[in-house]
Amino acid sequence: MSISPAQNRRDDPPPPDLHHLFHPDHLDSYVDTMRLGVDHLADTLRRLGGPATGVQPEQAAKPVADVDLDVPLGDPASALAEMSRVYLDDAIWFHDPAYAAHLNCPVVVPALLAEVFVSAVNSSLDTFDQSVGGTFVERHLIDWTNGRIGFGRGADGIFTSGGTQSNLQGLLLARDHALARTVHGDPSRLRILASADAHFSVQKAARLLGLGDEAVVAVPVGRDRRMSVDALAGALDDLTTYGLSPMAVVATAGTTDFGAIDPLGAIAALVRRHRTWLHVDAAYGGGLLVSPTRRHLLAGIEQADSVTVDYHKTWFQPVSASALLVRDGRHLGHVTWHADYLNPKDPEGIRHPNQVDKSLQTTRRFDALKLWMTLRTMGPDTIGGYVDTVVDLARRAYDALADDPAIERCAEPGLSTLVLRFRPEGMTEDAADRLQPRIRQTVYQRGTAMVAATKVDGRCWLKLTLLNPLATLDDVLAVTGSLGAVGRELMREAA
Repeated sequence: MSISPAQNRRDDPPPPDLHHLFHPDHLDSYVDTMRLGVDHLADTLRRLGGPATGVQPEQAAKPVADVDLDVPLGDPASALAEMSRVYLDDAIWFHDPAYAAHLNCPVVVPALLAEVFVSAVNSSLDTFDQSVGGTFVERHLIDWTNGRIGFGRGADGIFTSGGTQSNLQGLLLARDHALARTVHGDPSRLRILASADAHFSVQKAARLLGLGDEAVVAVPVGRDRRMSVDALAGALDDLTTYGLSPMAVVATAGTTDFGAIDPLGAIAALVRRHRTWLHVDAAYGGGLLVSPTRRHLLAGIEQADSVTVDYHKTWFQPVSASALLVRDGRHLGHVTWHADYLNPKDPEGIRHPNQVDKSLQTTRRFDALKLWMTLRTMGPDTIGGYVDTVVDLARRAYDALADDPAIERCAEPGLSTLVLRFRPEGMTEDAADRLQPRIRQTVYQRGTAMVAATKVDGRCWLKLTLLNPLATLDDVLAVTGSLGAVGRELMREAA
């Protein structure tokens, strides 16, 4: 049976509603929706009473699972109300002075302004013909950061999703550089040396690069929690003795727990003698590059082959914003692959500045615009002043806690973290180990504060990560005071 054109038109599905698309014809809807969202966020902020509500996983999971994603709500106001129930009402608020858990910072407003354009314009930074000016904004920021590090002409780099990806790419370059130096390179003999307190992404990178867990050699740290140069020298000599090849040394400028900065200059001199790659993980300490008073703490970083910097930590940028910087940009060629449909090699003799030639990612957000707007609005000295403020706060809090006999301090802060625990006089190590996780969980459940946990030499400790320039010494002491109060309460219950 034949179907007439009229019958076919009647059976066609209705055309989709296109007014949701960002478009000049829909600007009124866009502006109204954005205002609705900003007002909703502002109303939420005005009602907040702490950094968290203490919701547990099973409580958070149910309202999300109950949502039928096949049935739309039909309007932004209803969707915002539902979003609050499934997410915003129990979100963690990093701007609250009682938040002192992980390396999450409050963010600056110029960067949030940039996010409006990053999301709406939706530039992809993989090829020039998708980004145009964005390509050169990112490149200029890379050059500027390289200048702050002290790299010379020929340096380069790329924005990444975070320190883990930056470290991965830095070590990938180190691996391929090491293998290229020998005719019959054997990856199974390559070794990465990093301090015992280095970030776990070093081990993760070794796995992803096919080197295995045994490829990472942990170098002991001293009492100051910095990598021991003598121990590093011994480890490098041992590798040579056993016929293994030091592929890279990873020095950390700001360890996660202690903010310790390894002795970069001494490590660099040792690495040069062994003709290996030096990668500096400055994901945390990179903000010192703009510090008006503490830039000297990174002395020696200019001798690295590659450096990781997380702008979404001590540069107060929204996630995500990180970069891998390299002293010799030619090494980035190890990740280059040309595809005829995307980035053909010198098409028609034209050299296109395609950022995908340097990146592990293809499609990539224009996250560099956030840092650009921040620097152009506030300037680097203001950001550096924020860094100094939180580092000063950690030192003042560390000194003040010396007067509390129930608080045991683990080590002096290198940057803005405090490792401590509630341990009154007479409490055994084992009892203290059992108590710290319960203190942390109870404080979280009550929504009064958030702190992190870690282990040092197998023992349980609590950690305060201070990245809020608005926090005061009284705010920090209120957090430690709540830890002590909860600890005493739990001890009474157990008695």
